[in-house]
Amino acid sequence: METMRAVRAHERGGPEKLRYETAPRPGPGPGEVLLAVAAASITAGELAWPASWTDSFDGSGRDRTPVIPSHEVSGTVAALGEGVTERAVGDEVYALIPFTRDGAAADYVTLPADVAATRPAGIGHTASAAVPLAGLTALQALDGHARLRAGGHVLVHGAAGGVGSFAVQIAVAMGATVTATASGSSADFVAALGADRVLDHRTTRFEDEVSAVDVVLDCVGGETQTRSWQVLRPGGVLVSVVAPPDEQEARRHGARGVFFVVEPDRHGLDRLTALIDDGRLTPRVDRIVPLSGTRAAYEALEREHRKGKIVISVTEEDAHTG
Repeated sequence: METMRAVRAHERGGPEKLRYETAPRPGPGPGEVLLAVAAASITAGELAWPASWTDSFDGSGRDRTPVIPSHEVSGTVAALGEGVTERAVGDEVYALIPFTRDGAAADYVTLPADVAATRPAGIGHTASAAVPLAGLTALQALDGHARLRAGGHVLVHGAAGGVGSFAVQIAVAMGATVTATASGSSADFVAALGADRVLDHRTTRFEDEVSAVDVVLDCVGGETQTRSWQVLRPGGVLVSVVAPPDEQEARRHGARGVFFVVEPDRHGLDRLTALIDDGRLTPRVDRIVPLSGTRAAYEALEREHRKGKIVISVTEEDAHTG
């Protein structure tokens, strides 16, 4: 049996359950590719998702432990499963791995060939790995669910985080006016992303500063989401990636509320690649950690504010290329 390095959890729990160990190397099934992982990215809350532990989104399916976390990946195709013709060994790709299967905190991972996109040529594997989940979430929120158009006004909550930092840049690329909320220490970072205005959520009530916005993108939830209804114009939309918006509040304000879970999308990644290659979108990496530091990285997600994504460098040479 061929083996590999991997980070696995043998029972449900938080970062304390993660072990850096030797694991069986997977092989690609029909319609799949085997990826030699160069870099992977992690997401806050991932270990609490039912899909991280079972083969169903609601947690009612088969237990998959031991599981490997981290569903954003950049790497090189190492082998092809039966019937795969759209990829070749040696292709450099990146992808959002479906949540109900093992992730990329390992030397190798298998994934459906149809979710893998050619990675951006102008950036390294670590920066590419920071894109799929956060970038697709922002794109699907603004374009697919909010139907944001050029000239619109969007308010992005949590603009310094993984999704928020992509959302600001994508909204600007779409020709929208962007107001963003973040901590004061992140104001310059968010302004550099292209936001027209950055409000310090610790000292400023955003509802006193903005009104009649077309779209609110909620990456924070809680009271921030509740207070956001009053800044929407009639017919506007509140899109949350944290918790379902209150339907009664939506009706009361003549607005629309949407909660969604991001889906793997090769064509969406192709759109993000075009923005990156055109210089209109730059993945923001907060820090890079080795595979052996994955547990500590997940612990940091629970207690620290970040400016961009935390990325796991699986190949030593990639740690210097970003």
